[in-house]
Amino acid sequence: MSKPTNGFAFEINHAADAGLARVGTITTPHGQIQTPAFIPVGTKATVKTVLPEAMENLGAQALLANAYHLYLQPGPDVLDEAGGLGSFMNWDKPTFTDSGGFQVLSLGVGFKKVLAMDAQTFRSDQVIAKNKERLAHVDDEGVTFKSHLDGSMHRFTAESSMQIQHKLGADIMFAFDECTTLHNTRPYQELAMSRTYDWAIRCLDEHKKLTDARTAKPYQALFGVIQGAQYEDLRKKAASDLGGMSSSGIEFDGFGIGGALDKDSLGTIVSWVNSTLPQEKPKHLLGIGAPEDLFVGVENGIDTFDCVLASRIARTSAVYTMEGRFNVSNQPFIRDFNPIDDECDCYTCTHYTRAYLCHLFRANEMVAGTLATIHNERFIVRLVDQMRQALLDGNFQDMKKEFMGRYKHKSGQSRD
Repeated sequence: MSKPTNGFAFEINHAADAGLARVGTITTPHGQIQTPAFIPVGTKATVKTVLPEAMENLGAQALLANAYHLYLQPGPDVLDEAGGLGSFMNWDKPTFTDSGGFQVLSLGVGFKKVLAMDAQTFRSDQVIAKNKERLAHVDDEGVTFKSHLDGSMHRFTAESSMQIQHKLGADIMFAFDECTTLHNTRPYQELAMSRTYDWAIRCLDEHKKLTDARTAKPYQALFGVIQGAQYEDLRKKAASDLGGMSSSGIEFDGFGIGGALDKDSLGTIVSWVNSTLPQEKPKHLLGIGAPEDLFVGVENGIDTFDCVLASRIARTSAVYTMEGRFNVSNQPFIRDFNPIDDECDCYTCTHYTRAYLCHLFRANEMVAGTLATIHNERFIVRLVDQMRQALLDGNFQDMKKEFMGRYKHKSGQSRD
């Protein structure tokens, strides 16, 4: 068990006989997280269309919000005055905040919010999507953002990201990093990784300063973020550098694996990193949430995941089942009076039919997104819970084989 630090600790309760998979417990000032666990994303202090009470009822152990978005609206001072993110959104369980680093990718280059990409693509250090404006500019000291809300200019640095996240008050924060795309050249990946290293030291220093200055507040854990794209030597170097990093007398409490990931090499990349990082600290895979990829993450030592995919696709009528993913608004479901998935125990599946959801989506009723999101989030949360139990029972590989034999849709990943 890692040494408790003002209410934060991580304990490995069970390790698989072979490989990196494990079952553990993260302890925070606002409760425990049994791992592996899926952490739903509430970017702006809300999982879109769903009440926090519903997220608790469907089994979510923690929620993740985004520092960049909350910085712009309503502002970190508001959340600090409210008692922190959890109090502000009426959520009494653990919370995470992303650093804002991902917006370097999504706002900077204008691509869709996709982290699983194809490494066999063009290479350029001036990546920009067609007909998009670059809204973020990176330099060695930080990032200048143009607000997507009103066009105002803002500056993020390692220090300001820490200051914002401390005011947001989440139990687990992430260090500020430069999140690249797989389109960037290797020299640029090396430059971004060097910046992320320098920013990580500055995050530790500012984190220590703020922790000492805010002793009346619950302790907030800080996770370093590992970059390096699809390159083995870069990923391992980043993991070695941040895994052994100490500054101002403190180390990172855990680690996030970040950056765009080559989907075909996801397990390999994660294993490079997790074989190098300190085993006694928790590992989080940022922005990955497709069912098939969760299995890959768990078997390669990931403890927690976050992703907006489940809620985002729900609002377009796409729903998960054990047989695959489909759009419940399609014509075949107009007279289908079965639940979305007869193996699911969520509120939606125990109270409503495919036909009703089909009607709601076709009639553009807002509650359609609510019911579909409840189902999708429950499906993913429960799936990872089942993986955790399978690890304890010693039949994880059998469970994976059975699931993948039935699950037909291979979906992508998204992240706010």
